[in-house]
Amino acid sequence: MRIARFSQGNDPRYAVVDGEPGHEVLRVITGDPIYMPVQETGEVVPITDDVRLLAPVIPRSKIVAVGRNYADHVKEMGNDLPTTPLLFFKPNTAVIGPDDPIVLPSFSNEVSYEAELAVVIGKVTRNVSPEQALGKVFGYTVANDVTARDVQRAEDQWARAKGFDSSCPIGPWITTGLDPEDLAVSSRVNGETRQDGRTSQMIFDTAYLISYISEAFTLLPGDVILTGTPAGVGEIVHADIVECEVEGVGVLRNPVIRRD
Repeated sequence: MRIARFSQGNDPRYAVVDGEPGHEVLRVITGDPIYMPVQETGEVVPITDDVRLLAPVIPRSKIVAVGRNYADHVKEMGNDLPTTPLLFFKPNTAVIGPDDPIVLPSFSNEVSYEAELAVVIGKVTRNVSPEQALGKVFGYTVANDVTARDVQRAEDQWARAKGFDSSCPIGPWITTGLDPEDLAVSSRVNGETRQDGRTSQMIFDTAYLISYISEAFTLLPGDVILTGTPAGVGEIVHADIVECEVEGVGVLRNPVIRRD
């Protein structure tokens, strides 16, 4: 099942996404499906120009991201392989949705894309074992861990480099019931493929990451985990179009702008 959050000139609503790519419709549901059973209202909304897909979830608590979780990406960045997951936070103010602009920050001259599988937590999760971890997941979406690379190199902490406004596009919707073990993760800039990896190449798999994170932080429904990016990251500039894709979920598209 695919769950979208959308607006049609009114308050955000949720819907089940039905139909083939390019011909999707939204079957409106009551309430927030992370907290309530999915119940359709009977209203069907075609995805047209007056329908805006929003970020499918705005984490009420936190976004926990994982750095250096694909060996080829670690190599291309000139780092050593981690022996434990490298964790950092992104604030929920960093979240934007499909087709929202990535605004290049004034304090950076080198901003990169990073396509990632994102995990949306569905149940309160604390000290969960890897064997039980996937049972705490509501679903999966696509994320772009946008990074001010020059700032990341210059500062010991990654808060500014990875937490600025618009640095966490997610969407286009959440897919439930997905097996995260071996999914294609890719990105394109202006139609040119830049990343082409698989989640099976992760150093620490999804279940282990959820378990590891839950040892330190209680994960709450709606929290999001970014699982790391494959090799092929690179710079984006004003007027670029970035597309991140995860197999079984969909394509997250965002334009890039620099404001004067």
